[in-house]
Amino acid sequence: MVVPFEPDSDHLAAWKPESWKQRTAHQQPNYQDQQKLTDAVDIIARMPPLVFAGECRNLQTRLAKCATGEAFLMQGGDCAESFAQFSANNIRDSFRVQLQMALVAMFGGGVPVVKVGRMAGQFAKPRSADTETFDGTELPSYRGDIINGPAFTSEARVPDPMRLVQAYNQAAATLNLLRGFATGGYAGLQRMMEWNLDFMGRSDEGRAYLDLARRVNEAIQFMVACGLDSRTPIMTETEYYVSHECLLLDYEQALTREDSTTGLWYDCSGHMLWCGERTRQLDGAHVEFMRGIANPIGVKVSDKMDPGQLVSLVATLNPENTPGRLTIIVRMGAEKVRANLPRLVEAVRDSGQVVTWVCDPMHGNTECVNNYKTRRYERIRAEVEAFFDVHEELGTVPGGIHLEMTGDNVTECLGGGSSIDEADLNSRYHTHCDPRLNAEQALEMSFYVASRLAQRKDRLAAGAKPTAILK
Repeated sequence: MVVPFEPDSDHLAAWKPESWKQRTAHQQPNYQDQQKLTDAVDIIARMPPLVFAGECRNLQTRLAKCATGEAFLMQGGDCAESFAQFSANNIRDSFRVQLQMALVAMFGGGVPVVKVGRMAGQFAKPRSADTETFDGTELPSYRGDIINGPAFTSEARVPDPMRLVQAYNQAAATLNLLRGFATGGYAGLQRMMEWNLDFMGRSDEGRAYLDLARRVNEAIQFMVACGLDSRTPIMTETEYYVSHECLLLDYEQALTREDSTTGLWYDCSGHMLWCGERTRQLDGAHVEFMRGIANPIGVKVSDKMDPGQLVSLVATLNPENTPGRLTIIVRMGAEKVRANLPRLVEAVRDSGQVVTWVCDPMHGNTECVNNYKTRRYERIRAEVEAFFDVHEELGTVPGGIHLEMTGDNVTECLGGGSSIDEADLNSRYHTHCDPRLNAEQALEMSFYVASRLAQRKDRLAAGAKPTAILK
């Protein structure tokens, strides 16, 4: 059984699920009614877990392969899940485009793809300021539907603890549907021609996907003719995991349960949790909480991260140096990756630490155009390109990609094959937080990733060897 550490590990001696309360917790809401918060947390603590410890261990095994280049992580979904936009169709479309992206990367890149959604828990958003001002009126910042409402009114912006319970219920419903999609036949490879979203049939990316799907289908038919059982789970089911930022510590603690099999504590709000750029303080509450849970975890780092601090942070979060335990999600901006990523990768590599390196090309490339927060596809791709280039130059492993994206036909990010320009932004700008790649743009990105994975595979076959994992 693969676990990140043992229950009697030295680093757990002073750790409890509530020990984070002894540290400074950043980015927490200012609840006006503490008794109401206590009541909401008590309700959640009595609820069943959303995910199970065994599923988390399976994901850790898959992520360990991403660290060595034997697999590739594709993690994506909404910037922040919405109560108002919650529907089965939205969940289905997001799941479907991730299936498409995984198929492209697997077939084109020649490696298994680990599929992780920013779903069933990605409700809260860190903010750079506690308040925001519009037309001379200052109100508390919108921090995600799990905390307050997006409407710019004093009533909507009051943090409401009962939103925690609503978020739990929506996460449970989302996971129920995702599990049905993943194991009920919808994700079967023989249905891949049916995965194409209607509005993508007229796009270059949609046509490219259909062409690839036909080729995969021909390969499957050949394998069936050779004796492959088309009813085997590998043909009819898929593994799908969920993740979110570990931000609201009251919510996360309420869903942290002791696993009867291993004696370890798992945060059962999601399979994978990550610590954000604003909450990764080595002596902070979020790192204190995350160092003790046994889930696969991640930490987001920008160009501001010092290499020595990163080595210390990795040692704190992954004390046993277990493959698959820790993912470093890099978010720097297209221009800064080439200058700043090498020193971080080299520091971690030279320390002998085992991590999975993942590129988040979204958060460092945000700008404002015509009063809309947006991102340019070309800059997003440039950051992914730089990420692959740096690892190629160092002989290390690009382990995955982390995207804010949707299966909807939105116009939130500029450029790409869908040719969204500045005049299009107000057409279908549906996000109430950060701009997301639409389905065409996300699929276009997957084709690029597949090409880089194929190039890497060819180089390794020609004799080059990765040096990312040192033990």
